[in-house]
Amino acid sequence: MPLLRARAAISGLPITRAPRYSGVMLGSSSEVRVRKAKPADAKALAAVFRESWLAAYRGIIPHVQLETTVLRRGTDWWVSAIRSGDAVLVMEVAGTIAGYATCGAARGRRQSQGEIYELYLSPPYQGLGLGAHLFEACRYTLDSRRFNGLIVWSLAENTPAIDFYWRRGGRPVARSIDRFGTAKLPKIAFAWS
Repeated sequence: MPLLRARAAISGLPITRAPRYSGVMLGSSSEVRVRKAKPADAKALAAVFRESWLAAYRGIIPHVQLETTVLRRGTDWWVSAIRSGDAVLVMEVAGTIAGYATCGAARGRRQSQGEIYELYLSPPYQGLGLGAHLFEACRYTLDSRRFNGLIVWSLAENTPAIDFYWRRGGRPVARSIDRFGTAKLPKIAFAWS
C-alpha cells in the first residue's frame, strides 16, 4: 500500500484497487465430479442448456428456431428426460452443475453401437478441460452397456465442438443435414472404435 500512496501522490490520481473477480475460478481444491442426473437437477440443466446453446449456436441456427429449441427444453422437459431412464449425466464443479451429457444406443444404422447425443458445458466452464471428463464418463457409461464403437454428430459450423472431438481421437465418418426451419445446416459424424 505504501507504493500505491507514493504513486498517487506523484500522479495526483486517487488510490484504486483492482476489482474483485466474481466469475468462476477453479483452484486445485475444486471438486469436479460426474454423476447421473436426478429430477432435482432439471432447473440447473435447463439453465446450462440455454446458456450453452445460445453461446454455441447464435449466428449458426436461425434466431427463431434457436429460441424455440431453448424454450422447449425447460425444467419439465428435463424432468421427463431424466425419468425416462436415458443416460443423462451432469458435471458438478464445487457443487454447481456446470455441464451435462446424454448418451445411449446409436440412432442410425452405423458400425458404432453407442452415441453421445449431447455434451455441453456452461460457457464459464468451457476451455478448462472439463469437457474431457464428461466425454470419458459417457464412454464409460456406453462401455458398461457393452456398446461397441462410439459416434457423435456435430454441426459443421460448430468449430469448438469439431476441434474437441478431433482432439479426443474422433475421425469424420459421415455427413448429413439438420433442418432448422428453412435452414439446412451440414453436420458431421465423428466415430471411435
